[in-house]
Amino acid sequence: MLAQVQPLSQSPAYAARHATVPAKPGAGFDRSFHPSLGLAGVKLTYGRNAEIYGADEPAEFVYKVVCGSVRTYKLLDDGRRQIGAFYLPGDIFGLESSSSHRFSAEAVSEVIVIAIKRSTLASLAQTDAAIARELWQMTARELDHVHDQMVLLGRSSAMERVATFLLEMSSRSENRLEFELPMSRQDIADYLGLTIETVSRTISAIERKGLIELAGSRKVRLKNRAALRNLHA
Repeated sequence: MLAQVQPLSQSPAYAARHATVPAKPGAGFDRSFHPSLGLAGVKLTYGRNAEIYGADEPAEFVYKVVCGSVRTYKLLDDGRRQIGAFYLPGDIFGLESSSSHRFSAEAVSEVIVIAIKRSTLASLAQTDAAIARELWQMTARELDHVHDQMVLLGRSSAMERVATFLLEMSSRSENRLEFELPMSRQDIADYLGLTIETVSRTISAIERKGLIELAGSRKVRLKNRAALRNLHA
């Protein structure tokens, strides 16, 4: 059965960030939030670096990336930014175990997302085993990512971290041999816990080894996946 999305929050801060929600009833609804579950959501557009939600704000919605990319991050006590994850087309984010968001979410570039009310998912999960199972799998994937990120940041060398990151982005791209990095070098640095200079220097070093080829500032072509994998083994 098709789920109907409940009205959006009327708070000024939320409304300001969701100004693209269509005013006409039913307009802008997208029925592909999750095809296997037949859920509908509201399609929203955000400009580059626009905030989708902030840390500690109520986690009212769950989101799916249609196009573009999203980063989640937390500002540390010393002012540094730690990026927790990047979300690409098809990825779902914003699903929290508590009532508020632990991280902030921003559009890396212009992004279109589908938002569905979290309470709608929760209500359906109580009566629909397929939805309950899918929500569990979404949560499990998020836990897997947290574990992988802990392992990544625990690696001793910048070479290992950058190699792991490139393999991750390759595995999440439609073309696994040649792909575009939607995020900046600063984003990559904040994701890997490195400086931007170290990231740039390390990517250049990996290219000199003949493991990758840079076709422009963000397009990466893998030339020796096995050797790249050995760098992060």
